[in-house]
Amino acid sequence: MPYFDQAQNWLADYPYAVTLLSLAALFLLAWIANFIVRRVLLRIAERVVAASSFKWDDALLGRGVLSRLAHAVPALVIAGGIGAVPGLHPAAVAVIGNVALAYVALTIALSISNLLDAVNDLYVARSPKARERPIKGYLQVLKIIIFVLAAVLMVAALIERSPLLLLSGFGAMSAVLMLVFKDSILSLVASVQLSSNDMMRVGDWIEMPSQNADGDVIDMALNTVKVQNWDKTITTIPTYKLISESFKNWRGMQESGGRRIKRALLIDQSSVRFLSDEERDRLCRIALIDAYLDAKRQELEDWNRDLLAAGKDPVNTRRVTNIGTFRAYVEQYLRAHPGIHQGMTLMVRQLAPGPTGLPIELYCFTASVAWVDYENTQSDIFDHLIAMLPEFGLRLYQAPGGADLAQAFEGPRRRIEDGAGHAPQQGTEPLPRT
Repeated sequence: MPYFDQAQNWLADYPYAVTLLSLAALFLLAWIANFIVRRVLLRIAERVVAASSFKWDDALLGRGVLSRLAHAVPALVIAGGIGAVPGLHPAAVAVIGNVALAYVALTIALSISNLLDAVNDLYVARSPKARERPIKGYLQVLKIIIFVLAAVLMVAALIERSPLLLLSGFGAMSAVLMLVFKDSILSLVASVQLSSNDMMRVGDWIEMPSQNADGDVIDMALNTVKVQNWDKTITTIPTYKLISESFKNWRGMQESGGRRIKRALLIDQSSVRFLSDEERDRLCRIALIDAYLDAKRQELEDWNRDLLAAGKDPVNTRRVTNIGTFRAYVEQYLRAHPGIHQGMTLMVRQLAPGPTGLPIELYCFTASVAWVDYENTQSDIFDHLIAMLPEFGLRLYQAPGGADLAQAFEGPRRRIEDGAGHAPQQGTEPLPRT
């Protein structure tokens, strides 16, 4: 006991030492509380969660809800014990206590934010409608409200005023708040409309040229929608833009099971003509149109017989054209193709002729919506049809290129060169070689 009395007498001579030792003891107590909570209680909680068969506790632990909440324990110890430190100025006591309480409010807000993230993880993992009805935007609205309330509590704790007093001042700041959160308010309304009308889901292929977006939706948040384009870049679209502007959603095509082919062959109009009997008989060897040609022959023979019997001029008789026979062949070819969806619209039509030729358009749907399969099927069809055009005496229209022009001038150039090789006539000069 004499040592204890000597220490008291020594400390009485140095009051600041008592204050410093008390502060050190308080912070040591806060560290011990933090150690017990984080190294003991949290590890016990981890073992309990690992042994549990429930999934929600795994989400809470994975998002760090408990570890984030543990930060509030040492702050509460400091806020509760700072007033017991002797010799500390009242202003310092108030500042340290208020800062500790503000930190507690911030920590609780962050914990609730992590809890909402865990709720979203559980919803995505367990709900079959998570892709159709995402709740991430609504949870972000709750986060905004929570952080606004946390900011009010923090400011109220720092200035030692009632939070209700600060909330009452928000009425006068409503115009400023609406200006600050304008995009968030618009995006919230847009997010509700997108979800309620099922206009977009995560995983949908959308196309929005005004935002340079063409790809799959990978994330739908409160303020933004992320689209991964086909070149693997990411386009971020403000959510309210999806309501104020138009975009194309390809989900209907993917769910229908067929993807449209709408492409034309440009036929050189000078190659269109009537088929002779020999040509028609030769085309009968093509299995896809032999029945068509037989039916057409019988129809035209009956028509022409009646026409001639009525005394009409033979110029009025009907004949088969190579372009019409080709259209019939293309239609039968598509109907026999395994890659074409036979339950959807299928037609081969002739469009208005123009300066680039006579368009023969194929309008049909592939049996697969996969991009690679679609392109392969479409390419195979047009490869075959282009190769079959000479069988019907038809040519594709193609603008002349450099090789065409060189071939066209080859004959005149040779004649000039041949003329230059002969002896010049009297009074004429030989043509120069080029």
